[in-house]
Amino acid sequence: LHNLGAPWWLEGAVVDGIYRTVAWVVSVMLPPMAIFFPLFTLLEDAGYLPRVAFNLDHFFQRAGAHGRQALTMCMGLGCNACGVMGCRIIQSPRERLIAILTNAFVPCNGRFPTLIALISLFFAAGSGLWRSLGAALLLMSCIVLAVAVTLWSSRLLSATALKGLPSAFSLELPPYRLPRLGQVLVRSVLDRTPFVLGRAVTVAAPAGLVIWAAANITVGEQSILLHLAGLLEGPGRLLGMDGVILLAFLLGFPANEIVMPCILMGYLSAGTLVDCGSLPQLRAVLTANGWTAATAVSVLLFTLFHFPCGTTCLTIWRETRSLRWTALAVALPLAVGVALCGAVHLLSGLLPL
Repeated sequence: LHNLGAPWWLEGAVVDGIYRTVAWVVSVMLPPMAIFFPLFTLLEDAGYLPRVAFNLDHFFQRAGAHGRQALTMCMGLGCNACGVMGCRIIQSPRERLIAILTNAFVPCNGRFPTLIALISLFFAAGSGLWRSLGAALLLMSCIVLAVAVTLWSSRLLSATALKGLPSAFSLELPPYRLPRLGQVLVRSVLDRTPFVLGRAVTVAAPAGLVIWAAANITVGEQSILLHLAGLLEGPGRLLGMDGVILLAFLLGFPANEIVMPCILMGYLSAGTLVDCGSLPQLRAVLTANGWTAATAVSVLLFTLFHFPCGTTCLTIWRETRSLRWTALAVALPLAVGVALCGAVHLLSGLLPL
């Protein structure tokens, strides 16, 4: 585009906006997804996953859900959109809807980079192996918290909007067998992974254009991005964050992978997504903009519990064909995140966090 003499705004919109955002999403999403889905499919092909669902059915019934929701939650660790589609294995329409509406509580691989970075920067003590073990335990605690809130939300839905009796669990357990590697690779790498990436790119491309325009079009002496961050400063402070962080989550609606780059773009007043390169540099930027341990806790909780990404929302609508249920799937985790962050902000004012 530069050699063709394209105007700066066209080159910026296409390269720094659309291409850079799509490339960022794919580069962060693809490696863990290419690892997760083959391993998950190996367990499925070996006959292990049906036994997990069967053994956990009684536990999930106490939450008003179905044992097979355990499998859809596991799929959500890879991608919530895949987890929502996986809810088709639940025959009961009521329990299938419960699984769909609560799947976004499970952190997908797009949220793990932010979780790992925050834990490593602010909460992992010590050095070497002990630091790594501490960070791993904290990350596992976040996942356990997400599972607990998922079960609580399932129980709440089954007692209110989706009342009903639990369905009977009928399942023919397949025998244990050696997984067929060729079929596993085809089903996971060539089927599930490109499908999810395709939907993510469909949402990320127009979002990249919007993000670039907001960062490069100025009103007065500030970009639209900074104006929006200023408008969100009040609500952000009530949640223990600031306007830039809250705006980054909104801009990250197409894909959770770009939340932290959007935060850095706002702090550094850059015209495109920014990568700090290393954890010490990232910590320097965050602390220079007023981050404390309390801020990190609020961002950590909001990363766990906020509205689903655009790909997941689109999948929820296609599975339910209902704007009402899609809106509830957005509002439910957002309400939990707002409540938890507000409580942390209130406590941090009372305690020396």
